[in-house]
Amino acid sequence: MKKYLFLAACLLAAPAFSQQKPMNELITAVQKKYAPDKRTAIFQVQATDDGRLTGKTNLPAAKQELLAQAPGLKDEIRVLPSADLEKTKAIVRVSVCNIRSAPQHSAEMATQALLGTPLKVWDKDGSWLQVQTPDEYISWVDQGSVHLVTDAEAEAWQKARKLIVLAPYAFSYTKADANSQTVSDIVSGDLVAFKGEKGAFYEVTYPDGRSAFIMKKDAKFYKEWLASLKITENSLVQTSEKLMGLPYLWGGTSFKGVDCSGFTKTVYFLNGVQLPRDASQQVHSGELVDTEKNWSALHPGDLLFFGKKNDDGTEKVVHVAMWVGNNQFIHASNYVLLSSVIPGDANYDEYNVGRYLRTKRILNHYQNALKLSPEQNN
Repeated sequence: MKKYLFLAACLLAAPAFSQQKPMNELITAVQKKYAPDKRTAIFQVQATDDGRLTGKTNLPAAKQELLAQAPGLKDEIRVLPSADLEKTKAIVRVSVCNIRSAPQHSAEMATQALLGTPLKVWDKDGSWLQVQTPDEYISWVDQGSVHLVTDAEAEAWQKARKLIVLAPYAFSYTKADANSQTVSDIVSGDLVAFKGEKGAFYEVTYPDGRSAFIMKKDAKFYKEWLASLKITENSLVQTSEKLMGLPYLWGGTSFKGVDCSGFTKTVYFLNGVQLPRDASQQVHSGELVDTEKNWSALHPGDLLFFGKKNDDGTEKVVHVAMWVGNNQFIHASNYVLLSSVIPGDANYDEYNVGRYLRTKRILNHYQNALKLSPEQNN
């Protein structure tokens, strides 16, 4: 009797399974069309056995296309930003904000954002916010590291005259006195609003309204800094040398630590160019220079990519470095260091040379230069 009951149950379940499989294939097709990279778009949708579509997305068009191809299914897909959010924008208020792959401190660090960076807020989970950085990267941040703002407040911050910190590492103070109490640490790339001057100090304001003083030698006005930038092979190499010896930090994109793509991203950011976050994204930037280890064709500032070629013709990019000339590249591997492509050299990197894929030239082949807002151009 138990045998027949089991067979009957399987037969009853079969239609649901057969319907579920094509629905999952449809969801996958829509995801590939609208959100091929889950790091830069949200499309987390599932079909249930009882005929519901659940999950969330920040792509209304993707949801509409899915529903149009799946008539009769109950729509329970949340369109972000979440209705639970009172404010959908935020500004980083600490020197370096750690952004994680999941809403918990034990999750791996996905990336970082610097003081003054504006963020889009898509969702909330307890004290964690799902945010998107200016380079489109989406992940989770502890709410304490950011200042939630209204659209008007975000616009006011955008319009404010700003200073960019250029010292690798420094501090802000409660008074125009380096012996006074610190307000916070600051690192290269941080942005604060200009308030006034006092001797050798600028008086500044943080995104959350805190006032502080920073030494003039540690910063420049953002507009003037941006206008003065002339990205060259030499400027890229000089910037990379300032990061020499920094510790390797998975997810790091600051002077507190960098991973391989965080290193190249930081070098180019400080020269006025915003690269994508990860090596597997950066490899699609710029112009192809080499795939055959023709080192003489490389110029300082070129990005070298490393990884694995699969038998089916696909590949996995897992590491990136920057060419500095003299048969050497600089990269974050344990720490930021120089490696050689020449066997016999003391710093020959046999491992990475062995998994070399290609070199791309970013210099004079980018469309993602840092820009001022229209208000800041005034």
